[in-house]
Amino acid sequence: MTYTPKSDFILTMRARGFLADCTDLQGLDEALIKGVVPAYIGYDATAKSLHVGHLLNIMVLRWFQKCGHKPITLMGGGTTKVGDPSFRSEERPLLDATAIDSNINGMQQVFAKYLRYDDSADGAIMLNNAEWLDGLNYLDFLRDVGRHFSVNRMLSFESVKSRLDREQSLSFLEFNYMILQAYDFVEIYRRHGCLLQMGGSDQWGNIVNGIDLARRIADAEIYGMTTPLLTTSDGRKMGKSQGGAIWLNADMLSPYEFWQFWRNTTDADVGRFLKLYTELPVEECDRLGALEGSEINAAKIILANEVTTLCHGAAAAQAAEATARDVFEQGGVGEELPTSALTEQDLAQGISMAQLFVRTGLAKSGKDAKRLIMEGGARVNDAPVTDAGQMVTHADLDAPLKLTAGKKRHALVTRA
Repeated sequence: MTYTPKSDFILTMRARGFLADCTDLQGLDEALIKGVVPAYIGYDATAKSLHVGHLLNIMVLRWFQKCGHKPITLMGGGTTKVGDPSFRSEERPLLDATAIDSNINGMQQVFAKYLRYDDSADGAIMLNNAEWLDGLNYLDFLRDVGRHFSVNRMLSFESVKSRLDREQSLSFLEFNYMILQAYDFVEIYRRHGCLLQMGGSDQWGNIVNGIDLARRIADAEIYGMTTPLLTTSDGRKMGKSQGGAIWLNADMLSPYEFWQFWRNTTDADVGRFLKLYTELPVEECDRLGALEGSEINAAKIILANEVTTLCHGAAAAQAAEATARDVFEQGGVGEELPTSALTEQDLAQGISMAQLFVRTGLAKSGKDAKRLIMEGGARVNDAPVTDAGQMVTHADLDAPLKLTAGKKRHALVTRA
């Protein structure tokens, strides 16, 4: 018989599409009803910002806190030194301690926008697993923790198996990652009474390992829950665009570009994304997602405004919408567009149109820019660019230039 959950959190997760799998749904639901439950999600510090691919689980932590529970954000200061091999074709580049600390500082800025960190019962806390991993004694760790892991079972996990099936190298360093992540759960349970680990579906094996280890060495009754791995309706990995990753830090991606990413959501994804990435009522998300024709565009603007407000604030969302209206509806030059400034030296030497599209991030390379121009997808001040080698000099920058790639990507070029 299918269990019917009663806790606000599980009901919310189901209604909004966050719930993929749970190790013991009834046990977790009952624990959530009894009182405040601490739960964590881990984030390795592989970049200076989190990106849209992380946003679904950040929203899970936000809902967890809104439902009266205690979210824990675990920074992988220790595990980042190893690198998670899950579903990767090659080993991650190894980062030194300085780079890891710098990345953690950038990531912390994102979490502060979504979670309330304080000393209250449901106040979020931020941990760094370097606190317990950096000081481990290798021989003691092997004897006390490593003996609980079966290599046969570790090899059966899909994340490892798929790598070996493709005859791609899996280093001993990476093979240790799942043991370290399992040990994280034990430590957070011991130190903070954490009863739940959450993460994407690709983390299921690692989460189950942690639960099994905690039962063996701490006699703990703890739980795991995963969220679905999202792709867009046209099959693309969520969070990727033609320009690269959609970062959540404003210094790595402007609020306007972030807003535009959501405004460009395909029609079929609008209702689903409203439920996952905004706090609008489910009924309203369904209503907006069911709109058709020109009306769905109004729903996309609501989606973009709601998501951008959470990430960058209401003022940034309003400015982005105003810029989009100016650029798309009135043919203007929006002040919030990504801007590249040319120096006096640039202008004295001259810079080609192809280079300009690369400089502004509208093309990945000179070859990409030339192809864009040749196919008629490049415009300057709404006029088609026909010559990739045309030089831009002092005389061309009496006023800012608006560059356009395709129909929806824009940038400004100004004097420094």
